[in-house]
Amino acid sequence: MPATIRVTLKLYASLGKHLPPDHRRSNEITLDVKPDAVMADLVEPFGVPPPACFLVLVNGVFLPPSQRPTSTFSEGDVIAIWPPVAGG
Repeated sequence: MPATIRVTLKLYASLGKHLPPDHRRSNEITLDVKPDAVMADLVEPFGVPPPACFLVLVNGVFLPPSQRPTSTFSEGDVIAIWPPVAGG
């Protein structure tokens, strides 16, 4: 098993402000994480509270809230996250 895997984290809407300034325009950052990393391991270093992660897609597939504490990622995965939005 590799020491780390590389994934891409995309934070949209108001979550983008949590990314380093040089990544906010593209809303994404490439990360090297441990193979057993779960979603909280990806967002907590950026100060994103897990409840703010309303819609989570991994490679375009919805990741239900019940699976987020235990689902791990694979090399090359793209994790896209949106906050809850209101409007009408």
